[in-house]
Amino acid sequence: MSASYFQERATPASQNGFSPASPSVGPASRGANALSSRITSVLSASYADLEIRDALETLDARGIQNTAETRRQLRLDVQKEVIQCNGEIVKDFGQVAEQLKRIGTAISSLNSYCADMRSHIAAANRETGPVLEEATSLISQRKQVEAKQHILHAFSTHFLISEEEATVLTSTAEPVNEDFFQILTRVKKIHNDCEVLLGTEDQRLGLEVLEQSSKQLNSAFQKLYRWIQREFKTLDLENPQISASVRRSLRVLAERPTLFQSCLDSFAEARESILSDSFHAALTGSTSEEHIATKPIEFHAHDPLRYIGDMLAWAHSTTVSEREALENLFISDGNEIKRSIQAGLESEPWLRGEEDAEVFDGRKALNQLVSRDLTGVTRLLRQRTEQVVQSHDDATLSYKIANLIGFYKGTFSKLLGADSDVLDIFETLEASAMRQFRANMRDYVANVQSDLAVAPVDLSPPEFLEEALQMLRVLAKSYDTSVAATDDDGQGFLAVLAEALDPFLSGCENLQKDMKLPDSAIFAINCLFAAKEALSRYTFADERISEIDDTIDENVAKLTEYQHQYLIHESGLINLLDALSEIEDSGESLKTIPKLEAFKPDALVAASQQLDEFLPSALIDASENIKKLRNRNMIQNITEEAAGKFCEDFEFVEGKMMAADDLTYDEEKDDEEQEPGLREMFPRTSGEIRVLLS
Repeated sequence: MSASYFQERATPASQNGFSPASPSVGPASRGANALSSRITSVLSASYADLEIRDALETLDARGIQNTAETRRQLRLDVQKEVIQCNGEIVKDFGQVAEQLKRIGTAISSLNSYCADMRSHIAAANRETGPVLEEATSLISQRKQVEAKQHILHAFSTHFLISEEEATVLTSTAEPVNEDFFQILTRVKKIHNDCEVLLGTEDQRLGLEVLEQSSKQLNSAFQKLYRWIQREFKTLDLENPQISASVRRSLRVLAERPTLFQSCLDSFAEARESILSDSFHAALTGSTSEEHIATKPIEFHAHDPLRYIGDMLAWAHSTTVSEREALENLFISDGNEIKRSIQAGLESEPWLRGEEDAEVFDGRKALNQLVSRDLTGVTRLLRQRTEQVVQSHDDATLSYKIANLIGFYKGTFSKLLGADSDVLDIFETLEASAMRQFRANMRDYVANVQSDLAVAPVDLSPPEFLEEALQMLRVLAKSYDTSVAATDDDGQGFLAVLAEALDPFLSGCENLQKDMKLPDSAIFAINCLFAAKEALSRYTFADERISEIDDTIDENVAKLTEYQHQYLIHESGLINLLDALSEIEDSGESLKTIPKLEAFKPDALVAASQQLDEFLPSALIDASENIKKLRNRNMIQNITEEAAGKFCEDFEFVEGKMMAADDLTYDEEKDDEEQEPGLREMFPRTSGEIRVLLS
């Protein structure tokens, strides 16, 4: 549009035949100059200006045509639009001002209403203030009166008991029943709650109530103590159910540890006497009762081991029955008794030094009580068992008795706990039986040592060792059937080996000292193998078997070396090995081998002939040296190992000779002119040796 606009403006000047450079002569000339200067100003303007460009885009958007009418009306139209826009803005601001006036009027009305309300509220407060203060004071006084009434009623109902209740609690004519325990619980609570009264300013009331409740509690516990004593005298333990009242009474009496322990002591003494009489009756049959369930043990069990076993079995059966009868006494109410004892220690602080070290354990207390009940039984058991042990000189019997006692010791340990006093008796009896076992074994060893002479001609285990191993098998079987085999991982059997095996092996070693190889090693291996065979069935003897294996290996090594020496001496190879002992691997040293005395032609040919004569029967002859070994496989293994070492020695000699031949060979000479090599005079190869000795 802008291009067409300028074209239309420039056309009239060109039609009149004037140019911008034409001189002006008259009015026409002045008009032409004015047009020319306008055109010049238009052309000189920068149309890159943003304002001009925006104006032109606005004209284009309006779709205005470049005509003379449009150019005249353009400014008027623009001014008209501006005036209309300003009028609309003024109209809108008028509406805004009208709304603001309305808002101002509303705010003024609200302020007036608030001022009125504040004045009314202030007047109401002035009128009702005294009434509210008086009502608050009356309510506070009423609450104080009600609180005092409540405290007085609570004190009278909580800290005081009636005369009838006091009679039920303290009088021995009244029974120990549910009412007694309920009243006792209430008085204990009163006694404990007196601490609250003692914390007040006026402690007189608290002291009076505390003194009265203490007297009532002491009388109640004395009554309960005497009642339990009477009940224990008539209590039938054959019936495993102890009455609930007795269990509850003991649980309550535990709050007085002194009285509680006194009850248990008297009960234990009574039961100890009863069980001792029962055990004596079971042993001898002498009893005041009209019947005996079984035959007397002393008349029925003739074998000493059976006799001791029957006594231990009776003691175990009685312990189980006693424990089952008393179990409900401590196990079911154990936690209650524990809490009661703790409360009693607090009420009797002078006992804390004795009782506070250990917390009450119901199961432990049960075990201790049963242990005390069995004191008389274990005393008789110890006397009878020691008599049996000391009256027999059979070592195996003593050891079987020790194992039997050890078995029951483990059983009683599981039944009564590891710290039971009954276990001390079992440990004493077990130690006594083991002492008798060791004494009997030492006497037997002393008798055997006096008869030791020489080893058998066939180098088999001597008779005293065979007898000892037969006894050892019996002892090992007895140990294997006892719990000690699993409890101590075989450590307990080491003491048996020290008494029943080691002295006899030492005797075999003494016989071995007068022997020479290979007999000494063969005899030692035969004896050790017999001992190993006797112990090999039992895993708890693995440690000793390992020691025996090490000793056997030492003697096998001696036999292997003996066989090796036999092979190299009988084959003549020892001369060659001795001659090569000073030869080094250097060339100069190897060249001196043919000059050695043992490697001269005559000596080397003789050694080759001796080797050829030895090889066919080498293994058979070597096996004859150790044929007295009772283990056939060991004879073969030892001989084969010795043959292997012999082959290694031969390979050493062969290698030295081949190295010497290589260094002394003269390539410039013909084979016929060469002197015979060492290998030609000693033709056997290591491969041939291994085949012949395989």
